[in-house]
Amino acid sequence: MSALLEAVLSLGTDLDLATTLQHIVDTAAGLTDARYGALGVIDPERGTLSDLFTHGMTEEERARIGDLPSGDAGIVGLLVREPQPLLIDDLAADPRSSGVPADHPVMRSFVGVPIRVHTEVFGNLYLTEKHGGTFTEDDLALLRVLASQAGIAIGNARLYESARQRERWIEGAAAVTTALLTGSSAEDALTTVAERARLLADASAGVVLQPTAEGGMEIVAASTVDDPGDIVGTTIAPGSPVLVQLLGGEPVFIEDSATDPRMTTHVRARFGPSMMLPLQSGGRLIGTLALPRRRHGRPYTSADRLLASQFASQAALALVLADAQHNRERLAVFEDRDRIARDLHDLVVQRLFATEMMLESTRRRAAGGAADELLGRAVDELDSTIQEVRTTIFALQQPPAEAQGSFRGRVLRETAGAAALLGFQPSVHFRGPVDTLVREPTDQRLIAALRGALAAAHRRVGTTAVEVVVDAAARLDDGGAGVRLTVTDDGPREDGDDTGTVFAWEAPR
Repeated sequence: MSALLEAVLSLGTDLDLATTLQHIVDTAAGLTDARYGALGVIDPERGTLSDLFTHGMTEEERARIGDLPSGDAGIVGLLVREPQPLLIDDLAADPRSSGVPADHPVMRSFVGVPIRVHTEVFGNLYLTEKHGGTFTEDDLALLRVLASQAGIAIGNARLYESARQRERWIEGAAAVTTALLTGSSAEDALTTVAERARLLADASAGVVLQPTAEGGMEIVAASTVDDPGDIVGTTIAPGSPVLVQLLGGEPVFIEDSATDPRMTTHVRARFGPSMMLPLQSGGRLIGTLALPRRRHGRPYTSADRLLASQFASQAALALVLADAQHNRERLAVFEDRDRIARDLHDLVVQRLFATEMMLESTRRRAAGGAADELLGRAVDELDSTIQEVRTTIFALQQPPAEAQGSFRGRVLRETAGAAALLGFQPSVHFRGPVDTLVREPTDQRLIAALRGALAAAHRRVGTTAVEVVVDAAARLDDGGAGVRLTVTDDGPREDGDDTGTVFAWEAPR
């Protein structure tokens, strides 16, 4: 009785659930003088064993036995189905004993009792091979007292574990929100959500899927313990049963991804239990968070599912807020670009134009000679500068993505790329509404001609200036409307003439 009292007092000394369970089975084996002991934790949703804590066996012996007993056969299954104290003198002679693995140690004497937490059966305590004989009714009475006190200790440990688990998920959701609102790119934001969720759920992988234009879903971000390269880009075909649930905003919980007929991707064979949680905010689905565990991994509990679903809701809200913040920042940039464009147009261009007019008037009043020539060159330079400033103004007034995709933007991108080789920025002039008038396939042919002319200018040694003119309102020799490209550089020609080279290309519109 003193040993029992000491064992009972020691049960509540640790609030870690795994440590408490191991301590219970070790204590029970010591009280009853048993060689082997085990505490099987029952999954209340499936009615099977979800975990097993053992005494008297090494890790090598456990590995040889294999997977956990399913809990649907033999003495283990009997106690799962009928949680009542059980005392057996010889397991080998009992007809209810079956399904013992080949490498399992030989066991004869047996005693087992259920452990209840409040009214719920948490698991069963199994003890075998009593030293010096068989288990007695006194052993069974000791175990029943120990089991009742163990239920209280387990209840406290579960409450503590649940609080700690909830705290970790809350801290993780807060960390994700903070990270997303610091200005991360969209790709980094999704990877952050996948990485944090994987760690919190103790999953083998964390992936984020987003809807595709075809009506399916594609993995756009992944975090795994290994290289996720073969996971990103995997798609779920339109019409998949899983997809129907996700697009409807319903979470999907899967026992075994490798065998579930609803899973159709090529990566499913490596995963087991999985959660697929919709990322939605304001009724709008922005993606799906999937958290698969390794094959034959520990199933997700109802608490895991609840906490992960709450995390997904918080992450979806954070993604929406981060996207809104990014849009506000982009809007501020666009407004600033528009202000700069207006200042250039209202101040710089007008002043340059006024100066050009003054010089032109002065040139006309001049008597001719060298002064007239210098003034004429100054007027031409100002006119060229005005054209370049107007080109810059137009580029500033376009959103960056549209500017890069427009014909004008593609011409500027080609000349900017050539500047790295030439060592200076070519001068570019546009005449007429080039983005409206120059269309396929003329635009592609003109870009190819421009690329070739710039390459030729680079090959000429001594080139210090290149002027590019794209005229969308040109008149061809036959009088028809056309587009003309002129590329002029000051490099020496092959015949030794140093007056420069002029390349011209034109095509009808």
